[in-house]
Amino acid sequence: MSFDFDPLYVFYAMAALTAVFVAEALYLLFHNATSYRTRVNRRLVVSQKEANREKVLVQLRRERGLSADGGYLLPVAWLNRLILQSGITLTFARVLPMLLGLAAVVFSGLIYARGDTVEALVGTFVATLTLPVLALMFLRKRRRNKFAEQFPGAIDIIVRSLRAGHPVPVAIGMVAREMPDPVGSEFGIIADEVTYGSDLETAMRNLHYRVGQEDLPLFVTSVAIQSTTGGNLSQILDNLSKVIRERFKMRRKIKGLSAEGRAGAWILNLTPLVVFTIINAIAPQFYGSIWDHHLTKIVLGGAVGWMVIGNLVMRRMINFKI
Repeated sequence: MSFDFDPLYVFYAMAALTAVFVAEALYLLFHNATSYRTRVNRRLVVSQKEANREKVLVQLRRERGLSADGGYLLPVAWLNRLILQSGITLTFARVLPMLLGLAAVVFSGLIYARGDTVEALVGTFVATLTLPVLALMFLRKRRRNKFAEQFPGAIDIIVRSLRAGHPVPVAIGMVAREMPDPVGSEFGIIADEVTYGSDLETAMRNLHYRVGQEDLPLFVTSVAIQSTTGGNLSQILDNLSKVIRERFKMRRKIKGLSAEGRAGAWILNLTPLVVFTIINAIAPQFYGSIWDHHLTKIVLGGAVGWMVIGNLVMRRMINFKI
C-alpha cells in the first residue's frame, strides 16, 4: 500500500505554528506588567479601583461575611466562621437564588424517583441544609491547604525584609504586594488593620480566625513574644519557616503512606452503589418487588448508618495530626 505525503502540509503546519509564536511574542511585548501585578490577589484588584485603604479594608471584610469593624454578621458563630474561612465572596442576594435552585432540583428529583411529597419535602430540607455546609467545608479545607503551601514563602519574604532593616508592618505589606491569594489578601488585611489603629498581635490573631490554618499559631506566638520581650525576629521566623516546611513534607509523606487506606474507603463506599445501579439497570424487577416495603427502608437506613460508622473508623486510621 503506497502512501503519498504532500510536503505542502508541512509548510501549512509550520506557518500556523509561526503565527502562534508571533502572536505570543506580540502579547508578551505589549502586555502591561503593571496590570498583571494588580491582579496578583484580590486586595490589589480592589486597591486599583479604590485608593482609600480604609475603604478597601471594609470592602474585603464585607466580601468575607464580616461587618465593617471585623465582627461576625450572622448570629450563628460556627457558620459565620465556616463561611469566613472558606474564602467565598458571595453575597446573600447571590446565595439565595442558588439555594432555591438546589431545593428545586432536589425536590424534582425526589418526586420523580419516589412520588411521595412528604419524603420529597423532608429530603429537600435536609439537602438544602447539609449540602451547602459540606461544600463550605470542602472549600475551607482546600483554602487551608493552599495557604499552607504559600505560608513558608511568605515568612521568607518577611525575613528578608527584616534583615534589610524594614519594620514588621512594612515586611507584611511586602507579602501583600508579592504573594497571590489567599496569603496576599490575608496579609494585606493585616497591614491595613495595623495602619488604622489595631496592634500587631491583634491583627495576627484576626488572621488566625480568618484562616484557621494549624501552622498560624506558631507564627502569631513568635511575633507576639518578640514584640513584648524582644529578640532577633528574623532568626526566629527563619527557623519557623524551616519547621513549617518540614511539617508540610511530613504531611505529604503521611498522605502518600495512607493512600491505600483512602482508596480502600472509596472502594468500599462505591461498590454497593455501583452494584445496585448495575443490577437495577439489568433487572429492574429484582428490587422492584420489595422497594415499597417499610422494612426495606429500615434495612437501607441501617446499612447507611454502618457505612458512616465504617468511614469514621477508617478516617481515624488514616488521619494523623502533625
